[in-house]
Amino acid sequence: MVEPQCPGAVDRYIDLSGFYDRAGLQPLKRDILDATAEYQGHYKRVYRCLGAAGELRRDMNELLDGPEVQQRLAKRAAGIISRELRRPAQGGGRMDQRFLSAVTHKGAFTLWNTVEAQAERVYELADSCGLAHHMLDPILTAALAAGHDAVACPDPMAPDRLAHLIFPGLSLAFVTSTQEDPWPHRAYRRLRLDAMADAEVCRLNRPRLRFTKRVASALLEEGTAGLAQAKEAHDRLERLYNPYVDFDAVSRLADQLAQQVLALREE
Repeated sequence: MVEPQCPGAVDRYIDLSGFYDRAGLQPLKRDILDATAEYQGHYKRVYRCLGAAGELRRDMNELLDGPEVQQRLAKRAAGIISRELRRPAQGGGRMDQRFLSAVTHKGAFTLWNTVEAQAERVYELADSCGLAHHMLDPILTAALAAGHDAVACPDPMAPDRLAHLIFPGLSLAFVTSTQEDPWPHRAYRRLRLDAMADAEVCRLNRPRLRFTKRVASALLEEGTAGLAQAKEAHDRLERLYNPYVDFDAVSRLADQLAQQVLALREE
């Protein structure tokens, strides 16, 4: 539900409850309540699993991306900037933020076709340690300063960190490729970011890192399974409701609202 800020003057309430056959739904009340409680319960478990997986990954990031590693990544990013962003653009450097990746009931999923449609040259950042952000961030900053438009794609498990960058005007993209969700095509350049981690830190913390990756992966799988169960429960809820909703009336209302919105553009 979206609450109107200035009802009547600017926006208004749209009540869809009139399109339900309340009398027809009453005999199904118990089934509807049970299905609702079931899918909401699954989501609680999903949030806990994915939240715990995210915290474990953040713990690994903090262990591995020390100042020296960040300097290595920044140096590599500087080389890419000098090579790919030599000519300034004519625009003002606009950034759009979009989620390209997600954790779904089918597992980790990225819209790789979106990358292909906007970029012929794709840098694949092979990264199992969460280091890509420190390479992508300076590239994004430099591109915007040079006037290039960018699509910045956060990591769905850590939205404060970048996972992918697309520069449609340059036909250029940088994608984070993981074991769970690898880039499926031949890359223009492939960079192994894991090799930039501190070898001594990795050696001293090998058991901890192995444990963190294994448990985070298991939690991600458990979260995925929970999402699949939540979807099944929600699909059952929809099957209960659908025969008692006047979808033709909903469509007519949608058409009326669309006409009103389009008319505003002509004023």
